[in-house]
Amino acid sequence: MARVAPELQYSDEHEWVARDAASNVVSIGISAVATDALGDIVYVDLPEVGATVTAGETCGEVESTKSVSDLYAPVTGEVTEINPDVVSDPALINSDPYGAGWLFKVAAEFEGPLLSAQDYASKNGGEL
Repeated sequence: MARVAPELQYSDEHEWVARDAASNVVSIGISAVATDALGDIVYVDLPEVGATVTAGETCGEVESTKSVSDLYAPVTGEVTEINPDVVSDPALINSDPYGAGWLFKVAAEFEGPLLSAQDYASKNGGEL
């Protein structure tokens, strides 16, 4: 069963959100539940730094050996940073989805509907 990090919040589309306590910047990635379903990730297309993303709308894609999946923004705001390591080595998303496999950061102005870790795990079969 895939691990769900208890300190994060999650979107229905399997993205996770981690807040920086000192600012409105959030880090975004995809859950271990999603990486298990996708299989080996071989390519990731992320929004550009400076781009505005809108909660609930697509902002990139993740390609695995099984399929191509859209990446949805869980918040609205400006992209402040992308993780160059996952662009050059997408397998990091599989091996460490809640750490080195983070995708991008956003100066959040608005949050879409987010689930607690407990609710996400219950709904998607993950374990805390």
